[in-house]
Amino acid sequence: MIEIINLARRSLLNRKNTALLTTLTVAVSVLLLLGVERVRVQAKNSFANTISGTDLIMGARSGQINLLLYSVFHIGNATNNVSWETVKDIRADRAVKWIIPISLGDSHRGFRVTGTTGDFFTYYRYGKKQLLSFREGKAFSDVFDVVIGAEVARQLNYELGDEIIIAHGLSDRSFTRHNDSPFSVSGILSATGTPIDRGIFVSLKAIDAIHIGWKQEDLDTILQREPEAITAVFLGLSSKLQTFSLQRKINEYPEEPLTAVIPGLALSELWSMMSVAEQTLLIISGFVVAAGLLGMLSSLLTGLNERRREMAVLRAVGARPIHVFMLLISEATLLTFGGIILGVLLLIAGLSLGGPILHSQYGLVLDVWHITNHELLLLGVVQAAGMCIGVLPAISAYRQSLTDGMTIKV
Repeated sequence: MIEIINLARRSLLNRKNTALLTTLTVAVSVLLLLGVERVRVQAKNSFANTISGTDLIMGARSGQINLLLYSVFHIGNATNNVSWETVKDIRADRAVKWIIPISLGDSHRGFRVTGTTGDFFTYYRYGKKQLLSFREGKAFSDVFDVVIGAEVARQLNYELGDEIIIAHGLSDRSFTRHNDSPFSVSGILSATGTPIDRGIFVSLKAIDAIHIGWKQEDLDTILQREPEAITAVFLGLSSKLQTFSLQRKINEYPEEPLTAVIPGLALSELWSMMSVAEQTLLIISGFVVAAGLLGMLSSLLTGLNERRREMAVLRAVGARPIHVFMLLISEATLLTFGGIILGVLLLIAGLSLGGPILHSQYGLVLDVWHITNHELLLLGVVQAAGMCIGVLPAISAYRQSLTDGMTIKV
């Protein structure tokens, strides 16, 4: 068998141009298949790892996916605000261990600004209940301190002490900027691979100060005030067993219409809505792989008639029909294996070059080097399919080798 594989390798080298093009066709199809699978899995993991350790998210009456999107992913806008009196009432519930209020609506050069409290850096968790950490500096202590995510610092080249002008709304235009209230960067968060990396965080007091309008002499008065309303609240509970009862209490709150969602369930629902697109991409990738293997089949069948003399010579020197059969199978196997190896290398190169772009634009962190068991299974299926594809030209060569002599009429 080793001799047949070596013979197949030398035969392919003798037809290196055709073999190279066939291998490249298979490689491109493998690249697309693995690329789609890698993005699908990593995107799902990135969604799941965005928030952990938070038992409930409370906001104005809305759908649970909409509430999840604007509070966690900073996509879209809230239907309404939640009054601070309501927040205090819910906070007083015995089931609540901690709260993180957030106020949205401002931005800076395309990045959303979140007003919150110092508890955000104490209790917010992502991934496997990992706490936020600071790459440089510390949390805001002064009213006009600002903390920025790792991606904000990278893209805008900000350092500690740099000034930031916040704009009202999502349109950062000159007439919407709070030019009289510059903020100073007090801390830069470590990268998390979540929307936190693209966030800008200030205190709730600062949000009130820039929107109410202040002068230096009445800033102290503003700082003594409580906010009138916020956008949403992250809730941590003393016991997981109290999650559903508190959720029901919030959803039935009599003073104003509210919605409370369990982040994990909302994330599952969000991902299930995207399953159609996910399956469609996988099906398209499967068809591309099939097209690549059919291209290899076409190449083997097209060249088979030109190789009839080669097969006849092999028969003349003692090769049996089964050896000719195995030769074609081995060639298809080597072409498929070469395409898989080249496709994996192209994937690694593509992720190395495109990974930073996906991270900066979409917050998607892709693992470059690790091949998962599911990806190995897909590659095994491609390899087996390539071997099966080689059966048809192998049967044809087997039959020809039984009837052809040394003289071939073409």
